[in-house]
This record gives sequence, C-alpha cells and structure tokens, in this order.
Amino acid sequence: MAYDADVIVIGAGLAGLAATAELVDAGRRVILVDQEPEQSLGGQAHWSFGGLFFVDSPEQRRLRIKDSHALALQDWMGTAAFDRPEDHWPRKWAEAYVDFAAGEKRPWLHRQGVRFFPVVGWAERGGYDAQGHGNSVPRFHITWGTGPGLVAPFERRVREGVARGLVQLKFRHRVSGLSRSAGSVDTVTGEVLEPSGVERGKASSREVTGSFEFRAQAVIVTSGGIGGNHDLVRANWPERLGTPPERMVAGVPAHVDGRMLGITEEAGGRLINRDRMWHYTEGIQNWNPIWDNHGIRILPGPSSLWLDARGDRLPVPLFPGFDTLGTLEHIMKSGYEYTWFVLNQRIIGKEFTLSGSEQNPDLTGKSVRGVIDRARADVAAPVKAFMDNGADFVVEKDLSSLVRGMNALTKEPLIDEAALHRTIAARDREIANPFTKDLQVTAIRGARKFLGDRLIRAAAPHRILDPKAGPLVAVRLNILTRKTLGGLETDLSSRVLAQGGEPLPGVYAAGEAAGFGGGGVHGYRSLEGTFLGGCLFSGRTAGRAAAKSVS
Repeated sequence: MAYDADVIVIGAGLAGLAATAELVDAGRRVILVDQEPEQSLGGQAHWSFGGLFFVDSPEQRRLRIKDSHALALQDWMGTAAFDRPEDHWPRKWAEAYVDFAAGEKRPWLHRQGVRFFPVVGWAERGGYDAQGHGNSVPRFHITWGTGPGLVAPFERRVREGVARGLVQLKFRHRVSGLSRSAGSVDTVTGEVLEPSGVERGKASSREVTGSFEFRAQAVIVTSGGIGGNHDLVRANWPERLGTPPERMVAGVPAHVDGRMLGITEEAGGRLINRDRMWHYTEGIQNWNPIWDNHGIRILPGPSSLWLDARGDRLPVPLFPGFDTLGTLEHIMKSGYEYTWFVLNQRIIGKEFTLSGSEQNPDLTGKSVRGVIDRARADVAAPVKAFMDNGADFVVEKDLSSLVRGMNALTKEPLIDEAALHRTIAARDREIANPFTKDLQVTAIRGARKFLGDRLIRAAAPHRILDPKAGPLVAVRLNILTRKTLGGLETDLSSRVLAQGGEPLPGVYAAGEAAGFGGGGVHGYRSLEGTFLGGCLFSGRTAGRAAAKSVS
C-alpha cells in the first residue's frame, strides 16, 4: 500500500507549524491535520503575549542585566526540582533547552524576521534562596507583534510548502486512532467534521460528515495539552496542590482537550508526569469573552496587596509575580478558591498588564504610537475596560464602599473593614522611610533598581490609602487553567518512548503534548517565557528528526 505522505503532523499549533516547516525545508511531503477550522491555524500561540525566555540577549545587555548560561541553568534546575526516575529525559531536555536559549534561539528567530520589545520582563521572581525557584534576573522577552508575530514566519514557511506541493492542510479532521500496518505506526484514522466558519477561538461543530485514513512513514503528535478539559484537569490534580477547585476560568478554549494524549498512549506511547500542571492564580473573567468561560491573566507588578478570601495577606514570598504554583498551593489549602488584589489607580495604571494578544493591541499591531500612548495613559485602555466592565473588579473612592463591593461579589461577606484597614495602614506606615521589615516593600524597592521595572512595571512606593493615588481598587482573582507540564515521554530526537523505554516506532511528539520536551522539561514549575519556546524547540527537533528517518 502506498504512502499518502512522508510524515503526518497532528496539530496545527506552533509546535506543529515548526515541525512542518522543518520537514518542508528537508523536501519531505507532509499532511498537517487539525480538528479545528483553518482560521484557528497557530493554535494557542496566536492568543499569547508572545513571551520568550532568552539568556544573555542583546536586550538584557542594553538594560545592564548580567545573565549567563550557568545562572540560567541553575535557575532552571532549582525551579524544576526534578526528583523522579521519569525525569531522566526531561532533565536532558532542560539542559538542551537552556543551551538553545543561550545560543541559537534568538538569532534563528531573528533571521526569520522576529523582533522583540526592548524592555525585558521579570517573571517568576521566586523569593527563596539562590538554588530555589525563580528567575535570578529578568528574562521575559516580548515578541514585537505578540503571539501572531511569532506564528507568522512559521505559517509563512508552511504555506510556501503548500505552494510547492509538499504540504496538504487537512482541517476539520479529528484523529481517533494510530495503528500499524507494518512494523511501525504508520496509519492515522479519524472523522471528518463538517465545515465551520466560526471565528478563531469560538466553539466549532462536532458534527461528523465522514471518515479518513492517512498513511505515512512517520507521525508527529503536536496536539497540545488538557487545559480546556476541566474534568481531566481535576482528575490529574496532585494532592500536593490541595483540593481541586470546583470552579476555574478557562485560559484556553474547550478544544484543548487532551484527546491525542490518550490516543497515543493507547498506541503504545508512555505518558509521564500527568500530575504536573501550570495554572495561574491571577485569573479574571473576560468581560468580552471569545470562548466559553474565557479567563484572562493579570501580569502584575509587585505592589498590589495580595489577600486571601478572609482578607489576610498571603505569606512571604507569595507576592504578585513571584511564585505561581507556591501561591496556588497556598490558596487551595485555604478552604477557598479565590483571592484578592487590593491596590489603587496609581498602581493599576503602572503595574497591570493583561496576558494575551487581543489585550495588547499596541504590541500586537506593532504600533510604536500605541505603545507611547499606553505609557502616557493613567490606565491603559484594555485595563480600564476591565475596571469599568469586569465582573471581578470593585472601584471605589473609600474603603467602606470598597469592602461592601468586595463582599457583594462572594457567597459569604468575609472581609471585615476594620481588619482590612489595619492591614493596609500597617503596610502604608512602612513606606515612610527607606528602612522596613515588610519584605514586599523591600521587593518593590528592589524591583525599581531594574530600569525596565522602574519605567513600566513598578510604581514608586506610596501609601495605598493616599487619596492622591486615585480611587481604591479590589480585584477578585480566580484559578485560571493553562498548561500541561507532563506529557508523552520523548528522547532528545523527539521520538515517543514506549513503556519499556524503547522508541515507539514511527512516532514523534512535540510541544505541550510532549511536556514541551521529554515528557516534562519544566519539572514542577516554569520560569515563564518557556512554553512558546518549548513548542518551537521541540517542534523543530521533531521535524528535523522525522525528516532524517524517512526515505
């Protein structure tokens, strides 16, 4: 029986596009299949902020950030905290990825026309010791054009492959099985779904109109994770993170369902680190949703007062932007599923950025004028829209009104005005001189020593209750689902491994489906800016390896 292509790639997100682009460069024939319509090409990368992790980049050096391969590897290993026998390949992938981030990654993307915003962000600051979790220095580089700007060169390369007759794009093709007709997995079967003209991100029909069977010498699985399937998220929720939340907002559409992970496992692949996942604690309900239960993440600066459901401050070092999963663990063991930011307009105007390409029209549209206007505004327009319309926002001139508004948003009126006033007033007294015992105040002052934070991310220390700082703001924060950190175990050639550790013949995996490499390159935690880069690195690796494997 003849092959329909040299390689079949399952999933048209960033990892799938990167793999297909490499196969095209090698002159291989590819069928790229995806269950969603063509307008969803690029997957979740399209909606992203476009953050990328680089080490010792020109952008860092211009801001006098002293970074190095050794420091980045120390941070990665301290953050990942690999501690399982299954972490053999994830550890190898981590070493390879830090090499990539410190070396070829930026010039490779630059050659394809990708450019970067000059101010580097400082995500996941940790707050523990030098060998613990967190970025020792700022490493979060924002793509000029955000997610769409990063997808564009890979989409262009794939469409060039279509024009050359090397690539067939098969949208609305939902895979249901992988099988062998000879010694290796070479057959992909599934259902053809009816055409759909829905906008990107909207739920598409699941009406079946036919079936398909494609054969190739190799198959690359790049189908993403489980973040849109909240039942599966809860089923894999680890005990170390407390009780799974009853309610979460969705950082990804429902079609990010983990379907192909189970299908590949049934075909003989090994799925590891299922309990490792990455969900955000600063989720807000989108007032203008694209998909069902659409949530947006706040990328906060360091100044907001972070309170639990009862109004008590979170423990050190669980400050905004310091330790996502440490905060998630604390919240889920508190007996409540939400927390609060309390701040004022001066802080929200300086420190709130919203994740997502659609929430950053200036950066996504590559508008220098728009960036300047944002910097000049008291509050950026997308943030102001949430202040005016967001279901989780309370904006009031005085604390009494703020507390009434906060209690109106929850099942129980847990916030006591007198207690909250004592908490805020105590923090505000620490601002009066350059000495303090409040470690969050120390962190704010430390952040402002970095030029990037002082310019656009960290407000000058001031009293939250200062009337001159504008109205008070409270934001109810929800758990926001996002990434699967575990996945299909792969070797350094992106070959999927079977239960015995041997390669599953003919099958490769990349992107979130492979835990961004090896079945969990991040270990327990991410340093941020590493998901898109992990898709690119593992997709490129899988494409190159599969190209060499086929005749």
